[in-house]
Amino acid sequence: MSKADGEPKHRARKHERAGPLVFDYDLDAPPEKVWRAISQPAFRDRWLPRGDLAGAEPLSSSPGEEVRYRMREHEPPFLESEVTFRIMPNAIGGTRLSIVHGVTDRRLRRDPPSASNDGACMMCSACMMRAA
Repeated sequence: MSKADGEPKHRARKHERAGPLVFDYDLDAPPEKVWRAISQPAFRDRWLPRGDLAGAEPLSSSPGEEVRYRMREHEPPFLESEVTFRIMPNAIGGTRLSIVHGVTDRRLRRDPPSASNDGACMMCSACMMRAA
């Protein structure tokens, strides 16, 4: 937290056009305290309600460094996303907290459209019809 205004200093950046949102915060708390706040349910539930999570257990965790959760929206279409919390000591004796939030719901993927035929070459079919 910034001592001047009591609010965390943060910087938001977007890695790529359709990529995750990344928020960086410099906090006046030591990394061990921030780790407890993001990883232990009794503390985490105070600022990240269990209802926001698709599951109470993390998807992955590197103790003292990073924890990743799956989240689900409360309202239709109930999109799912993943949020990763990374911590490291910062230059002023506190903690750098990076929050990476990316939508992972399959319904939003931009996969190429599937073929509308059975894979046969339409031009070959047309040629075969002329020959008959």
